[in-house]
Amino acid sequence: VQLQASGGGLVQAGGSLRLSCAVSGRNFGAYDMIWFRQAPGKEREFVAVMPWRGDRPRYGDSVKGRFTISRNGAKDTVWLQMNSLKVEDAAVYYCAAKTDSAPITEISNYHYWGQGTQVTVSS
Repeated sequence: VQLQASGGGLVQAGGSLRLSCAVSGRNFGAYDMIWFRQAPGKEREFVAVMPWRGDRPRYGDSVKGRFTISRNGAKDTVWLQMNSLKVEDAAVYYCAAKTDSAPITEISNYHYWGQGTQVTVSS
């Protein structure tokens, strides 16, 4: 099982980026998919999660209304559309997946992680 995150880069505050997470190796239709981030010197922060059961996505408070998580029909790619980016959104963004019924917003419950993609936001 591999997760490959991409799409990071440098953007000005107020701009947009779209991150992608491509999964391979197994059928990810039954997996919860999460995006989280970590900035230097800070703890990991939950960003968004796409539950496999069809429940509504959930978002961290700091990104609600600005970020959108989505998944393609084949369920092998998850995107994170990030709009109205702020300087404080700068971090390495990771995608991860899990198979069990553990709480979906708890990052430590995720079994499979991608390598991360850097997002830099300039003022």
